[in-house]
Amino acid sequence: MNPADRLLTVEEAAERLGTGVRFIRRLVSERRIRYVKLGKHVRIADSVLTAYIEERTVEPVRGRRAGYGLVV
Repeated sequence: MNPADRLLTVEEAAERLGTGVRFIRRLVSERRIRYVKLGKHVRIADSVLTAYIEERTVEPVRGRRAGYGLVV
């Protein structure tokens, strides 16, 4: 986490990922994403969300499709 990183609320993080608040809270409760605890408040660094997106980005398969949808 970069010290100059902006800390987002759960609501802002959900908006950035295009998901619901419930999904972000589940990520936090299952400790599948790094977060900062400030008293009872949870904040997620912008760089953490960027890393989360990059780790889960699936690259397209390059190649010609053969019969039955198999990639050669």
